[in-house]
Amino acid sequence: MTLRIDAHQHYWKLDRGDYDWLSPETPVLYRDFLPAQLEEHLQAHGIDKSIVVQAAPTLAETEFMLSLCGQSRTIAGVVGWMDLEDPAFRDHYAAFKANPFFKGIRVMLQDIDMEFAFRPAVLEALRFFEQERFPVDLLIKTHQLEDTRKLLKLLPDLHAVIDHIAKPVISAHESEPWTTHIAAIAAEHPNVYCKLSGMVTEADHRNWSEADFVPYVRHVVEHFGPERIMYGSDWPVCLLAAEYGEVYGLLESTLPEHLSEAEREQIFGLTAARFYRL
Repeated sequence: MTLRIDAHQHYWKLDRGDYDWLSPETPVLYRDFLPAQLEEHLQAHGIDKSIVVQAAPTLAETEFMLSLCGQSRTIAGVVGWMDLEDPAFRDHYAAFKANPFFKGIRVMLQDIDMEFAFRPAVLEALRFFEQERFPVDLLIKTHQLEDTRKLLKLLPDLHAVIDHIAKPVISAHESEPWTTHIAAIAAEHPNVYCKLSGMVTEADHRNWSEADFVPYVRHVVEHFGPERIMYGSDWPVCLLAAEYGEVYGLLESTLPEHLSEAEREQIFGLTAARFYRL
């Protein structure tokens, strides 16, 4: 039986106190989200496991996510966080690696200057993960893709995945420079993958339609191929624009019709299992 995986979702408990980006002004997200709330959605769509991705830039949150792994059979792995400028990051990495559910780290670049990624200490840390062949999620936006290409040239063997297709402005039907840079990264770096995730929140939250996503999904599929693409719900963040079932159905309906069942199995699980070494 093929393992089906949601490669990108989050859990959080507000009283932990390190989710600075959450506020009462966004009530749909300003509450606790834990495994029991997601499991019914996974089951409804035949998803066996999920990858839980960090939502706060703290070591404590990574420890919190790892603590959940023994409480839910649906958690396949955790993508955590580390301060790449901390001289002790290797010690933190070794401590996390002792837990078999620790499967990757995420570098949060979307809201900061890309200069950060080129700082000597950060580059040294990324080269360490490159040598380890340890999975790295890159959280970036479209305007950072050009610098991301420069960064990847310095790290040609980085085992990385671009989260949320690099967040093109779908609400404005943005094409360039996203189209050019995504195609180039796919061609230049065969070890870089892409998550078909986080798209509904880049569209018009109240008035999106299936047609809004077709050119983006098809472009990613054309250039990365199913063996380097993974489905991610981005639940519960997706609730800003769509329910879990809508996100799942949207990808099902916008994938190219010519894809075989084996290729769809790659996108809905096998690619993630291979990338995160599950």
